[in-house]
Amino acid sequence: MKVRIKFAKRGSMKFVGHLDIMRYFQKAIRRADIDVAYSEGFSPHQLLSFASPLGVGIESEGELFDMTLAGRQEPAWIKDALNAQMNPEMEILEVWELPEDAKKSMSLVSAADYQIGFRNGYAPDVDLAETIAAFYAQPEIKVIKKTKSSEKEVDIKPMIYALSADTDYKIYLKAAAGSVENLKPELVMEAYFTFLGIPFSPFACCITRLQLYLDE
Repeated sequence: MKVRIKFAKRGSMKFVGHLDIMRYFQKAIRRADIDVAYSEGFSPHQLLSFASPLGVGIESEGELFDMTLAGRQEPAWIKDALNAQMNPEMEILEVWELPEDAKKSMSLVSAADYQIGFRNGYAPDVDLAETIAAFYAQPEIKVIKKTKSSEKEVDIKPMIYALSADTDYKIYLKAAAGSVENLKPELVMEAYFTFLGIPFSPFACCITRLQLYLDE
């Protein structure tokens, strides 16, 4: 049996990195007596597949991972059993069964929704909705994208699918995500601050990933 699990990562848990989150779930699954399947070979491991690593310092209301079970267990029972083992800042939101031939969520991720706010003292003193609209209306949004070995100028506009701001001084971004194209919200905000002519601090923003979209 294959299941897909949606979970939230909030509060101080946002500072726990992806590899430690994987280990966290491996232990929680064992404590919850879930009949998880293991790989074969010299060093067996649980058959888990996480959709998309979340950056350190980012909260989420819509993370996904897939799990293969050795036998049948009810999705509602799995949800309750895991939540009983969870830190209060980690919550299983939904569990649903997948068909046997379902592709891994890791290979299907195509986009993500983000909510972006500002820490005290870091919000730009501008009309947020008006300037975000003007920023997004540009025919190109060019940034310097850094890799381990080089830097190059790229146009990120095609990777931004929607961008707006509301009256609560929050920005909403829908952007490319996944293994083919992946746009970090921090890069969009850095480009926005450059557009405003204001220095950008990497600690300025509070980011929450609201949802992952799968290309099914």
